[in-house]
Amino acid sequence: MNIEKLHYISQQPEKGTHLDAIDKVLQAGGKWIQLRIKEQPESAILEIAIEAVALCARYQATLIINDYPEIAKKAGAHGVHLGLDDMPIPEARALLGEKAIIGGTANTYAHILQRANEGADYIGLGPYRFTTTKKNLSPIIGLTGYQTIINQMLSEKLKIPLIAIGGIELKDIPLLTSLGLHGVAISAVLTRNAEQLQEIQETLTIRTDTIC
Repeated sequence: MNIEKLHYISQQPEKGTHLDAIDKVLQAGGKWIQLRIKEQPESAILEIAIEAVALCARYQATLIINDYPEIAKKAGAHGVHLGLDDMPIPEARALLGEKAIIGGTANTYAHILQRANEGADYIGLGPYRFTTTKKNLSPIIGLTGYQTIINQMLSEKLKIPLIAIGGIELKDIPLLTSLGLHGVAISAVLTRNAEQLQEIQETLTIRTDTIC
């Protein structure tokens, strides 16, 4: 399974919709979109998800739905990303099937072990720094925290793609990839300026010897 190094987590721009923001990222060359909509009825999210699936298909991009396995199934998305308090990964796997991509959020090494044992395909590890994108933010990990967790994974010979998430900016990416992380998830930076995507992708491809 190919897990892209750059994940765009959708955010509603000041002017426009989630779909507008996703379209701009796709036009700029994005290949992995996570549709993340909070505080709306599931029926409304489903409508947007169906449109997002069609939009991503046009660009041959992967679409992941945040939080809602049922919506992912109904919309025909490629998979789902689940927080620690969402549907358990084995239950989502039973619902979506073996071919579905399932990612899981983690904040500690214990969470990573849990997610790996549950059968996650990749892990969104964060937050790297404070971000206003998410309410009830987990403890900040920071660069030192990522290094500690990766060292633990290496000592236990645990290998699963880690995607750094949480307030990540362009300047942070060389430091994060130097640790051996698989990739990064970006929200606000690309929502404001999708044209930065190419520069981010170039920075991510400098290192190919990812550890996790």
